[in-house]
Amino acid sequence: MGSLADPRTNSKLFEPIKIANGKITLKHRVILAPLTRNRGIPVNKDSTPDNPNRLWVPNDLMKEYYTQRTSDGGLLVTEGLPPSLEGNGMPGVPGISLPEQAEGWKAIVDAVHAKGGYIYAQLWHSGRANIPQMTGTPIQAPSAVPWDDPEEKFAYPPPHTSEQVRYADHPPVEMTVEKIQQTIQDHVDAARRAMAAGFDGVELHGGNGYLTEQFPSSNSNRRTDAYGGSPEKRCTFALELMRALAGAVGEENVAIRLTPFGLFNQARGEQRLEVFGHLCRELKRMLPGLSYVSFIEPRYEQIFSTGEKERFLESWGMRTVDLSMFRDIFVETPFFVAGGFNDTNCWGMTEGGQCDGILFGRYFISNPDLPERLRNGYPLAKYDRSRFYGPFDDPAVGYTDYPRYTAAK
Repeated sequence: MGSLADPRTNSKLFEPIKIANGKITLKHRVILAPLTRNRGIPVNKDSTPDNPNRLWVPNDLMKEYYTQRTSDGGLLVTEGLPPSLEGNGMPGVPGISLPEQAEGWKAIVDAVHAKGGYIYAQLWHSGRANIPQMTGTPIQAPSAVPWDDPEEKFAYPPPHTSEQVRYADHPPVEMTVEKIQQTIQDHVDAARRAMAAGFDGVELHGGNGYLTEQFPSSNSNRRTDAYGGSPEKRCTFALELMRALAGAVGEENVAIRLTPFGLFNQARGEQRLEVFGHLCRELKRMLPGLSYVSFIEPRYEQIFSTGEKERFLESWGMRTVDLSMFRDIFVETPFFVAGGFNDTNCWGMTEGGQCDGILFGRYFISNPDLPERLRNGYPLAKYDRSRFYGPFDDPAVGYTDYPRYTAAK
């Protein structure tokens, strides 16, 4: 047991909390963050240069991975699931647009439920953060704006090639209003498919420079119609999408992840507080019964160091910014945060009211029993960053081979 000086002693991380508008009671607040791992298996096993595979399905290895990280009354959020072929931005990512994908996810959901856990499906559309060789379709985006960095390359070579290509050489097309509505419907269909597979809810990925955040971002949205031209109009797509998801599966089953201060995937939008303030106030007004909201801390960044991120915040006049503005907007809606948390900096966040729960990513990868390690003060195993993103010929390595904690004898 911890001493009086031990931050675990009175930590609210291990107290129950209700989500899904009271429908679900989590037994603790240590949450598996959505983590792309690229371990799906191809639908088209006979992939060729002329007919490359572009869709993947979940498998038994993925079931083992999620089950390992399931605890009684704990919440898991899946990796991002593309709702359509054109939304998938990486190889090995199992979507939820095909019946066989939904069947694969059902096996995972059933395994998580059998251990007493809860699991939400994160819906993710890559938008302009993609190349047409990956999808076989034009790249869809709010506007036909080339990639900001002319030399930055897509992380994976196109199928059956070995050379990476530059984003700027394959600019996106501007989505028509008809395409916008079709994309919203793709998300709705995916959400319905997820709920039919037994997921406890769905989370819209509204951050990290992907499609839902590309609309609010002034650098990727140059539209002058109902979907752009002002901070308020740039939020229209996200609001319409969330309203459609809530209408399809119930707002208590819908959540959203936001990164108001992120830079990933060339997110360089201006008027951050105005845009995301409006978006969040409208979400709270329209959908007061959302399951939860999920935010990434301002100083955490996928690609830049803390010092570099601080310089960005300074240049925006937001050196001391935090998430309290959004916490105040959502009031009683469960408010979860992520951003580089470990066994030293997670304490005091829930007690201080900054959040209601913490999402852990990298340390949940290398510590499948993370809630128990934190609860008992056991040391955390280090992760191997080189094994984060597949596909690999040996996919279990750095995925399902991290052991649970065993005390030395």
